[in-house]
Amino acid sequence: MRIRSIAGAMPRTAVRVSLGLALLAVPATAVAASAIPADKAPAGAHSAPHHARAAAGLDDPAKKEIAMQLVSSAENSSLDWKAQYKYIEDIGDGRGYTGGIIGFCSGTHDMLELVELYTQRKPGNVLAKYLPALREVDGSDSHEGLDPGYTADWKKAAADPAFQKAQNDERDRVYFNPAVKQGKADGVGVLGQFAYYDAIVMHGDGDDSTSFSSIRERALAEAKPPAQGGDEKTYLNAFLDARVWAMKQEEAHSDTSRVDTAQRVFLDKGNLPLDTPLDWKVYGDSYHIG
Repeated sequence: MRIRSIAGAMPRTAVRVSLGLALLAVPATAVAASAIPADKAPAGAHSAPHHARAAAGLDDPAKKEIAMQLVSSAENSSLDWKAQYKYIEDIGDGRGYTGGIIGFCSGTHDMLELVELYTQRKPGNVLAKYLPALREVDGSDSHEGLDPGYTADWKKAAADPAFQKAQNDERDRVYFNPAVKQGKADGVGVLGQFAYYDAIVMHGDGDDSTSFSSIRERALAEAKPPAQGGDEKTYLNAFLDARVWAMKQEEAHSDTSRVDTAQRVFLDKGNLPLDTPLDWKVYGDSYHIG
């Protein structure tokens, strides 16, 4: 079970979030609603006329492209998320090494699971020899058994399409897919699903009070989601309030601009589908997707 992960505590120049090979790059300007047959519509959609079509979810390729750029602006101070397989460093947050497209951490189990998956698919890879050490340091910030060669070998592995695919698959399995699934179950649209995704990337989904599930429970205590008959904007404001509270519990997350001057901006404008153009700020830097 993943303990808790962080895809970046404070702004820094190193870029490290990417969609990768499993997802075709789609220009942000190509965002459009996806047609979903009525018999495939999510719960609650059948009350609409049979010819009605549901809006795109965050798992629509164009929307997913936007999601990766938004996260990258917060994690990497850049919209360039495509070259981050090779990223790895210890950012001093107590989670050991942070690496790859979504900030897999040697201290929070998800980096171990990633290297295990890679090794299952490609035995004898350059990172396989570090598995015993990764198991030993799991749950700590220790580098014992990893230094001095691990970071160099990680960068070598990053050139391997099999390792890139493993990163893509673990990102989706652990973070993206659960966030989108829960968002759809709660009846929130693309913006809400993104808010869930960004939260689970930073906080993980463990048992502690600042995990994604705990953030969601705190929001549910204040407002009902659309699936329970609530107003979507009211509920998402409650979720973002809960997210800000969780971020402020840890110094590394205390800058809440990724919520205050990004997600909250879209919500205040009523842009629940996350349609372009998008303008936002993170850590005082301005970004635009046209």
